[in-house]
Amino acid sequence: MRIADRWKDYELIDASGSQRLERWKDIILIRPDPQVIWDTEKRHPLWKQAHAMYHRSNTGGGSWEVFKKMPDRWQINYGNLKFNIKPMGFKHTGVFPEQGVNWDFAAEKIRKSGLKEFKVLNLFGYTGCATLSCMAAGATVCHVDASKGMVQWAKENAVSSGIEKLPVRWLVDDCIKFVQREKRRGNKYHGIIMDPPSYGRGPGGEVWKLEEQLYSLVLQCRDILHEDARFFILNSYTTGLSSGVMEYLLGVTLCPKFKGRVSADEIGLPVTQSGFVLPCGSTAIWER
Repeated sequence: MRIADRWKDYELIDASGSQRLERWKDIILIRPDPQVIWDTEKRHPLWKQAHAMYHRSNTGGGSWEVFKKMPDRWQINYGNLKFNIKPMGFKHTGVFPEQGVNWDFAAEKIRKSGLKEFKVLNLFGYTGCATLSCMAAGATVCHVDASKGMVQWAKENAVSSGIEKLPVRWLVDDCIKFVQREKRRGNKYHGIIMDPPSYGRGPGGEVWKLEEQLYSLVLQCRDILHEDARFFILNSYTTGLSSGVMEYLLGVTLCPKFKGRVSADEIGLPVTQSGFVLPCGSTAIWER
């Protein structure tokens, strides 16, 4: 397992009874996690001192129960980057901290590439943490997400990090249609990052279903990879889409044309209380 263990402003304190106990800088949150199927004793005192807890609804979604006064939004640091945190309606905060291992991988590939210009495409870019990491490492980045609100949040993160003037394109668009247009334009990228949802809708109402459309999208992305491309990162939180399946997918689509190698593994976060690591999704990587 690849472990995101470089955080200072985030800590997974404990995990039990389908819940995570987390520290986001100075704010303590309790959030649901269906993978936490064990019900160990909640000994850590912060279980009873959290600022807020998210409760799922039986009808979908849920709501936050606030116990202590807390800001509507605040910032956390990851290295020299600053991310804006805001508890949202579906338990999320705007950052998936386990993705730190993928941000670091991409940034290292960019810095060590020796390329005069390194172009990165970040599809389903969310609040832009991967985008910012690549920008800070010296890449020219194209950030695409179907949600106008998420793209705006990503822009705000760039401003907070003081890198908003670095080369980047922020696009509210359907990822499939964007890739198709890039192919027609003849644009190429040295690195592609893709973290698709299980299900979603584009800005024009386009329907995305992961199992039905992922293979086709990867094939189309292959056509916009530069001949000197260095990496392709495919991440998933979808139950049933294992790391091995994603590794095979990248292998059969990319290796015949670009050679290189593929690998895949779970990514996870260290749990302070137990000393173990909580799995938090899977990532497959093609790299030259």
